[in-house]
Amino acid sequence: MSDRRQRQKEQRAAKRETEKKQAARKELGRRLATAMGFGLVVVTIFALTGTFSGESTDLPGSYEGFRSQPTACGADQPPAETIMSFDAPETQSDITATSNVTATMATSCGDIVMELDPATSPETVSSFVFLAREGFFDGQVFHRIAEGFVIQGGDPEANGTGGPGYVIADEFPTEPDFNYEVDAVAMANRGARSTGSQFFFVIGEDARHLTSSFNVLGRVLSGQDALGRMEQVPKGVLPGSVEESLPLETVYIESVTIVVTDS
Repeated sequence: MSDRRQRQKEQRAAKRETEKKQAARKELGRRLATAMGFGLVVVTIFALTGTFSGESTDLPGSYEGFRSQPTACGADQPPAETIMSFDAPETQSDITATSNVTATMATSCGDIVMELDPATSPETVSSFVFLAREGFFDGQVFHRIAEGFVIQGGDPEANGTGGPGYVIADEFPTEPDFNYEVDAVAMANRGARSTGSQFFFVIGEDARHLTSSFNVLGRVLSGQDALGRMEQVPKGVLPGSVEESLPLETVYIESVTIVVTDS
């Protein structure tokens, strides 16, 4: 009887812990659904924490910090990124509203193939393709991996503050009751008129809390297994944050290959 009561006690404790994590994740999603946006959340966290201390000294707070960690998924560490900055993206003359555009992103955990959407988000797609063709993303890291929510990358600073040197137009979804569904790919921002190079993959239902204030880049065609492996890397919690999303093994973007064909 004593063993049974102990098991029941442990089950209740486990249930409370699960409910606590779900509540924390829901609260974070609610906050993200406001005008704060992805980038500002990360910027705020780093501004509040400053330099790490105590147990947090093992957490990466910069690109160099991520480079000092083990590479995720047993992969080799690729060459370091080359920092680039541009005044504006060059127009990609081979892309029209009817073009079929795919982007294959090679990562430490496998390839992710995306179908981009130039009909819905022409400036977003043109900018992403421009940066990919320049090699801007090569060697960058995914600085945020939130289970059941999103995986975010595209920041050369690797802390939520970086970009390509320019911003592009807001091309927010206009459909009533729009939702960022699993496999959607969209651009992170700090609010209106702040979209640059950071993007996120939607990997869980928690993204339903987001408002339609992030440009849609496209959707994942294949590579969900790679995203699943990325989601499972060990993670830490930044001081002052409720989100356990800081990768403690580094997932790199090795390259992004663009293919454009006529429809």
